[in-house]
Amino acid sequence: MVNITRASDLTMVGANGGGWTAPLGTAAPDSPLSQPVSPWTALGAISDDGLTYGFDEDSQEFTPWGLTSPFRTQITKSVRTFGLTVWETSRLAVQSLQYRLDEADLEPDVDGLTKFAETASPAPDRRAFWFVVLDGDAARGFYVPQGEINDRSDVSFKQDEMSGYEWTITTYPDEAGNTVYHVDKVPTTPAEVVS
Repeated sequence: MVNITRASDLTMVGANGGGWTAPLGTAAPDSPLSQPVSPWTALGAISDDGLTYGFDEDSQEFTPWGLTSPFRTQITKSVRTFGLTVWETSRLAVQSLQYRLDEADLEPDVDGLTKFAETASPAPDRRAFWFVVLDGDAARGFYVPQGEINDRSDVSFKQDEMSGYEWTITTYPDEAGNTVYHVDKVPTTPAEVVS
């Protein structure tokens, strides 16, 4: 009889989590169990769609003459993305990311009015990001040393819908050639039963 090994504590449900941003060059937090400190700033409430960790990869297959299966494959593209919808659209850090502006440019005037313009020629706006996914005692941390919002969805203003900024954040390699650093606290995989 085959023994099927299963362990529910090795599964992950994205029950809770959060996101933070900081200027380029900001070091990663030490643990997904610790509160990030300045200069990390929170992105606030994220929609119940949670966080999506995306993989976009292409490869080239090489099939020699006379064979029908490749004998080598070369990765030609490997991009990591993070997708989320932030709901606290009035939060300073969120506005700064959405409109590619410094937070100082979004300070209200003496009348409490914030005034800014959107440029027709936006400049690159790379920043560091930190994402945490929590499920009971398990936690996953994703540190993006260089990320940039490269896709923004339309924003709806409706009575029966929460307005939010839906973003796709593309990761770029740092000086070490890495795009995403992982810091996880997950249960130990049990030893396989040998019969």
